[in-house]
Amino acid sequence: MAKERLYIFDTTLRDGAQTSGVDFSVEDKRAIAQALDKLGVDYVEGGWPGANPTDSSFFQNPPELKRATFTAFGMTKRPGRSADNDPGLSEVVNADVGAVCLVGKTWDFHVDVALGIEHGENVAMIGESVAHTIAKGREALFDAEHFFDGYKANPAFALDCLKSALYAGARWIVLCDTNGGALPHEISRIVGEVVEHIPGDRLGIHCHNDTGNAIAGSLAAVQAGVRQIQGSLNGLGERCGNADLVALIPILKLKPGFAENYETGIDDEGLRHLTATSHLLDELLNRAPARQAPFVGASAFAHKGGLHVSAVLKNPETYEHIDPALVGNSRQVLVSNQAGRSNILARLTEAGIDFDPKNPKINRLLDEVKQKEFEGYAYDGAEASFELMARRTLGEVPVYFDVDAFRVMVERRHNAKGELITVSEATVKLTVDGRQIMSVAEGNGPVNALDNALRKDIGSFAKYIDDLELVDFKVRILDGGTGAVTRVLIESADGKGRRWFTVGVSSNIIDASFMALLDSITYKLFKDGAAAP
Repeated sequence: MAKERLYIFDTTLRDGAQTSGVDFSVEDKRAIAQALDKLGVDYVEGGWPGANPTDSSFFQNPPELKRATFTAFGMTKRPGRSADNDPGLSEVVNADVGAVCLVGKTWDFHVDVALGIEHGENVAMIGESVAHTIAKGREALFDAEHFFDGYKANPAFALDCLKSALYAGARWIVLCDTNGGALPHEISRIVGEVVEHIPGDRLGIHCHNDTGNAIAGSLAAVQAGVRQIQGSLNGLGERCGNADLVALIPILKLKPGFAENYETGIDDEGLRHLTATSHLLDELLNRAPARQAPFVGASAFAHKGGLHVSAVLKNPETYEHIDPALVGNSRQVLVSNQAGRSNILARLTEAGIDFDPKNPKINRLLDEVKQKEFEGYAYDGAEASFELMARRTLGEVPVYFDVDAFRVMVERRHNAKGELITVSEATVKLTVDGRQIMSVAEGNGPVNALDNALRKDIGSFAKYIDDLELVDFKVRILDGGTGAVTRVLIESADGKGRRWFTVGVSSNIIDASFMALLDSITYKLFKDGAAAP
């Protein structure tokens, strides 16, 4: 029997941005979108064009996605205006995207109280907005806001709203449990009734997690007939979050009742990137990954010592519901860590590194990775630093220059205009081609000053870094206190369109920053084929 296709729609960059304490930069959004594309989701919702400067800037220079459909979010036209004459709708449908998801009212209470219009006008607004989107050459999706509450209150009106979108040509009509209050058995019943009017292969589900049932509700909706699932990485979202795609995806791919009946656009290789994608998001948000997160947490396949460990090592399937390598995770035996070799080999292959699996240097690299991660390094979000470490272990990265010393001074003073300013000055001493070079530069902070000083003169290698740009800089404190261990993540870019992340760890934030900067420059020189001195 042929499997039915399920479509995965990610809302991390919009719904996730509504999470308390989450504030994505444009560069964060680009990195997450590309990671989602690599994972293999079908739709990446980028945000709401025109809603804020970050989203507007993001849509003006959209990410290059190879598989996912880049999608803009907005709302249906406002009452009393035509679709052609609504500035908010125009900004959304004219964005450089393949699809547009429009949210509209389907609960009669909201139409009566919030909009204050006739029910028939609301129904017409939905159809006109969808038709206008399609006329602009965009795939149209309709997000039925508060659908389950609306259906409970007035089924006929809620269904009329859905039919309006369907008849206007919407590819997907998404049933939203906006306040997260619907329980799985309610979702199952209502979806079962809706599919009698709307084909299941045109329906989606969007669950919030306010009762802790977003995943269960999404799975119930699939079994009742919907064929698109919306959710976010790590369950990010307003209040209690959204359905967690990091848990949903492997359930759909691997678990009985779903794996044999449905298929997604996520292949086995994409699934192996799941743990790294989840951890990348946490790194960009400067927070520790949840250790007990299903499938991808550090403790998801962790076992303590004793008889249990002996049994696990002999028959892992009796204690682990899946092979952890399928989702890019690994077994952790807490007395003696068994993690790793296959993961290291896979990451070397991804980096395009030729190697002999029997090379004893591979075991040395595995030991070094474990030691570095014990010290606080994290390579899921810093692939460039991992590649450099691997190639250095294999003897493939030249020493382009030596750093003899560096110094940073920060001065707070009044300038000639009497304004209070803070100035950073950095001095870096390098040895390049046997010649010692000392460079001094100022910057708008100590890291910027160091970056400027490093670039100022690196001898014959200067030409390679003319187009190098430090794009983003993140700091995370790993241990509390004034002497805390600090991890710095730097994103860099160059004129060839490449972007990469490097990491540094130290109890001194300037030292950690300098490590990441050095890796960034070395990576650039290596990728551009700079000859060893």
